[in-house]
Amino acid sequence: MAECLVTGGAGFIGSATCDLLIEKGYSVAIVDDMSTGKRENLNPRATLYEVDIRDASLKEVFEKEKPRYIVHTAAQIDVRKSIAKPGYDASINVSGTINLLECARKYGTEKLVYSSSGGAVYGEPDANPVAEGHKIMPLCPYGASKYCGEKYIEMYGATHGLRYNIMRYGNVYGPRQDPLGEAGVIAIFSKKIAEGVAPVIFGDGEQTRDFCFVADIAAANVAGIEKEGESHIYNVGTGAPTSVNEVASQLIEAFGSDVKPAYSEAIPGEVRHIYLDIGRIRDELGWKPGTDMNQGIKMTKRWLDG
Repeated sequence: MAECLVTGGAGFIGSATCDLLIEKGYSVAIVDDMSTGKRENLNPRATLYEVDIRDASLKEVFEKEKPRYIVHTAAQIDVRKSIAKPGYDASINVSGTINLLECARKYGTEKLVYSSSGGAVYGEPDANPVAEGHKIMPLCPYGASKYCGEKYIEMYGATHGLRYNIMRYGNVYGPRQDPLGEAGVIAIFSKKIAEGVAPVIFGDGEQTRDFCFVADIAAANVAGIEKEGESHIYNVGTGAPTSVNEVASQLIEAFGSDVKPAYSEAIPGEVRHIYLDIGRIRDELGWKPGTDMNQGIKMTKRWLDG
């Protein structure tokens, strides 16, 4: 039996979380349908179940493993796909989460840590930094589906006693992030700069985000499992804004490149400025980010260099 089950454990954030859990001595099972996960991300000491979280066969995993803890990172994360196919997005992020919660209820899981999105659920903030009590105003179906997952988790906590911690991440970056498709700006820019191609910045590049390194996100997930006490929602980020222009500049310097960014029209509806208030997770879970942007970019480059 595995002490901890990680959904999406072959993915970017999920695999980093698995590695840290195993390093800390937990036994780990992974549920991943491998639609976007990669086999090279899998920790060899974890047990893989190639199962879609929406599938009825998920209960067979729980029957065998009876996990004490769940870290739920599996999701449909492509914002553009969520707009084009909102029903598909909801089938994974809402129905898949409900299926997982039902298994957790039936097989006695003690606690669930849920990967949510600080950027997507808050929308355009009234003021920065954004605290957990800020109004919820998602600008896309992805943000709405992640928030809906939060509410189902809260309901299962209230009615079935499932303990949980909901983690609203900033913009996560680092090794294993896929630079293709709907990826983070750092992964996309890194690939282009490494190939000598100018990264494309939409708008003037002065839009800001809260960029947080994936190892720090993994540490927050594990802290969410280990800390005793009441269930809560936590922002997970650096608590500081970084502009897209600054990201491009640091990456170009790190790669020793002479390319210059190209600029294109701004994306309609894109949030202009957002960064997160991380006071609650610092005070209650004792977590704080340990990797600054310069360090994180260097580690990402080393991974890309092989």
